[in-house]
Amino acid sequence: MQRTRLIILVTLMAVLLFAGALYLLLAQKPIAQPTNKPGYRDISSEELNTMLANKDFLLINVHIPYAGEIKGTDLFIPYNKIPQSIDQLPADKDAKIVVYCRSGSMSAAASEELVKQGYTNIINLKEGMISWEQSGYSLVKP
Repeated sequence: MQRTRLIILVTLMAVLLFAGALYLLLAQKPIAQPTNKPGYRDISSEELNTMLANKDFLLINVHIPYAGEIKGTDLFIPYNKIPQSIDQLPADKDAKIVVYCRSGSMSAAASEELVKQGYTNIINLKEGMISWEQSGYSLVKP
């Protein structure tokens, strides 16, 4: 009888120990994943607005067809014409370049292409001109 109680007690302790370890494993917070994409980073409209106050970068509108622009835009290069437009870009591959489009998808593609071309300081306006206007900033319209 005592042997049976000892086996039950040891089994119960093992189950509790296993359950506790499992709980600790599952209760851990997931490791935060970086929001930056390989080779470029996303910024918000508020961050771009702050950067424009002391502009030290090239600002490129990559949206097609043309749908307006953010004041201070330096170049218009269609997102799918980046390789053919390298001569318009800085020779310095470390130059800070900010790209934007209407929603963020074309500028993300342009950012990836700029990274492929060797540029190392690429910044993408996340959610583009839509977010810019929703944040209360104005666009220069055609």
